[in-house]
Amino acid sequence: MPSLPDSAWLAAMEHHVYFWLKPEHLNEADRAAFEAGLDSLFTIPGCIGGFWGRPAPVMPRPVIDSTWHYGTSMHFPDVETQDVYQVHETHEAFIGNFSSWWEKVEVRDLAKG
Repeated sequence: MPSLPDSAWLAAMEHHVYFWLKPEHLNEADRAAFEAGLDSLFTIPGCIGGFWGRPAPVMPRPVIDSTWHYGTSMHFPDVETQDVYQVHETHEAFIGNFSSWWEKVEVRDLAKG
């Protein structure tokens, strides 16, 4: 079995967010600023792992949506800790700085079964 990072074993929940940016924010400078903003989210206490990325270049299949520009997968030890993350000032600042940049955002939260 492949080894997983400790956070994958410790996390009882994952918070996934997908962002579709407006065309005027797809330039290199805005992407760099947005990526720095994404990095800041992983410094919030309680987030025990994860990463941000772009759609993976996987084999095309009818069930895959790769129209989004950025996504995050964040690991939390429990739902309550993720709830605290939601109101943290760094998260609020990210929303304040970048919410006007996206056309659409979708959230998918997973609890360990």
